[in-house]
Amino acid sequence: MTPKRFAFVIADLYGGGAEKSLLYTAAGLHQRGHTVKVFILRDRIEQPIPDGVTVENLALINRFSKMFSTPLVEKWQAARIARTLDDFAADVVLSCSCDKITRHLRHPNLWFWIKSDISAKFSDPDQRAKAFAKVHRFYTGRNVVAVSQGVKDNLLDVIGLRPAEIRAIYNPYEREPFLRLAEEPAPVPEGEYLINVGTYEPRKRHDRLLRAYKASGVTTPLVLLGKGKGDEEARLRKMIEDMGLAERVILPGYQTNPYPFIRHAKALILTSDAEGLPRALIESLLLGTPVVSVDCPSGPREILAGELADFLVPREDEAALADAIARMDAAPITVTEAHYRPFLKETVLPQFEALARSA
Repeated sequence: MTPKRFAFVIADLYGGGAEKSLLYTAAGLHQRGHTVKVFILRDRIEQPIPDGVTVENLALINRFSKMFSTPLVEKWQAARIARTLDDFAADVVLSCSCDKITRHLRHPNLWFWIKSDISAKFSDPDQRAKAFAKVHRFYTGRNVVAVSQGVKDNLLDVIGLRPAEIRAIYNPYEREPFLRLAEEPAPVPEGEYLINVGTYEPRKRHDRLLRAYKASGVTTPLVLLGKGKGDEEARLRKMIEDMGLAERVILPGYQTNPYPFIRHAKALILTSDAEGLPRALIESLLLGTPVVSVDCPSGPREILAGELADFLVPREDEAALADAIARMDAAPITVTEAHYRPFLKETVLPQFEALARSA
């Protein structure tokens, strides 16, 4: 297609999944001949910036804007962003994690990129109602990109959103960089092991994982790769001790490069209450490591296809999870390209390019 100008707007590049997937997408579009620019609203950059992707800090989130966070201030911030987008002459604008501000933009081809299942985040009825109201306020009558079909369905059917248009587009992946990272030196445990990758937080449901792991009867060690805020790690260690699993569960500490651990694992297990499109499952398949997952909203059902569908279990069925862990440990599935092809950049990036044709 004719080269286009893509603008990404995000609060900052300090963090994990959303920031990484945005930069992967931006880099992929640049490689396909498009002009790409990432606009951040404060100078916080943790992720490496890919070649060809320009990042511009608009410095719109600061002590003043946080102290006086009102719709009037948001509109002032949005006006500054609008002028910058006009100067850049963006054909497509993708807003991620700063929609409180960008909802005031009226660019003709603005898309709000929703990365998580908002409907599954809150159990308290009042918090849930407020979250749903916010979704309606921000996105009714606007263009939306949902990170998975499950997120799209929940926005429409559970929350009742009525956007101008909504498309489900996966995050794009390239296999080779993950394979290279997986070859880097790392303190990987010797011998066979199972692995779970995720922040030590209640949503990831390490309690469910540990109970099912114990019930499975497998003797293969379990690695819990991640970190926790506050005393989350201390609580997790106590849980492991109380269950009598201290000899079989390994906490290697936070690893900036988790991919050697994933690559050498016998299988990866996901037990979260909610996800958007779980990166850990996709990255595991890219590295040839099979997966077991609970059928949480949303994403796992779209990832565990073919033979892997037998290892997708109901979220609250710990007996089924234990059985799936035991079956995978006894006879791990061989991962093929068919398992991860829907997420490769060659499959996904043309869908982002199609957004330019909708202007």
